[in-house]
Amino acid sequence: MKAAVICEFNPFHNGHKFLLEKIKESYADEIICIMSGSCVQRGSLAITDKYTRAETALRNGADMVVELPTVYAMSSARPFAESGVRIAEQLGCEVLCFGAESELSVLRKLKDACEDNAVNAIVKQKMDAGLYYPRALSEAVNEVCGAALSQAIMKPNNILALEYIRACRTIRPIAIERKDAMHDSTTASDTITSGKDIRRMILSGESYDTYTPMTVTHPADERRIEGALLYRLKTMPHEKLSAIAGVSEGLEYRVKECATKYNSIEEILEHLKTKRYTRSRLRRILYDALLGVTGRMQQTPVPYLRVIGVKKEKSELIPSAGPMAVVKVKADYEKLDNSAKEIFDVDIRATELMNIAQDAVPINEFSRGLIKG
Repeated sequence: MKAAVICEFNPFHNGHKFLLEKIKESYADEIICIMSGSCVQRGSLAITDKYTRAETALRNGADMVVELPTVYAMSSARPFAESGVRIAEQLGCEVLCFGAESELSVLRKLKDACEDNAVNAIVKQKMDAGLYYPRALSEAVNEVCGAALSQAIMKPNNILALEYIRACRTIRPIAIERKDAMHDSTTASDTITSGKDIRRMILSGESYDTYTPMTVTHPADERRIEGALLYRLKTMPHEKLSAIAGVSEGLEYRVKECATKYNSIEEILEHLKTKRYTRSRLRRILYDALLGVTGRMQQTPVPYLRVIGVKKEKSELIPSAGPMAVVKVKADYEKLDNSAKEIFDVDIRATELMNIAQDAVPINEFSRGLIKG
């Protein structure tokens, strides 16, 4: 049986290793990881390049790593989950495994609550009053379904888990309880802590090898790309900014106003942030503006399957040659239609951002070969 794991591995750590071991032990013989590339969902560069992260995953339980294109990887929970699940279907996966803070039975109740007309009516009222979606949803669920479900829906991995369950059509969802440290926790537990805590250790020069099998020799420093991001925001016309993914309700005018007034991304984010627009959503918008990701592109079904790495003995997992398979990048890119190339070109631009942010030999997507783990 083939299991899919939609992931970021930012960085790959012992919690991820535990998840893959649990899947192999209880659910599947083979694991295909569908992983974000150079940019991640919170609206930032990954801590290091996708090849380093994929290679670590292949050494620690993954059988193949396929890229979740940047257009979808840097989106809100629903398109992130939907696109990942569609890739899993294309690859013939039978189960989708993910970490969550609640059992599947509770998650299914949460899904039903999120689709309840009474809940959605209250969500709309609260968002119209200025609340951002997660808080509005939590308060609406509390009013209609009670405090227990409301508390469960505010747990960070549960929000994404709901979207995985909603997106699964031909694939069976399997929720695996997270071990010890929760998402974005800054408290370590024995050999497990969150990705956020490990990123902090890496960037501050602290020892982190207790918590991850990964060695990050060239961490991405986003300060290196701040100038490019500021230049893009300051010079991008309103009409182009309005087409960027996530921009609505005249937000382009506020972005331009802040970009004109301030010379740091931190200041821009601080003055853009409201109850309605979370920091993560705003960061995604700023990065999407730099990379040229439009709402139209984000609504396009995933047009290709980019294989980053595979175990030597599992080469049969690689999708058969065809218009969607991208394995030998230089040759397979030319087989893509113009719409697919437009989306792949965003991956290339994201890698160039990573090249600027890392103090390392630049990666060339067209000459970088397939990783054989």
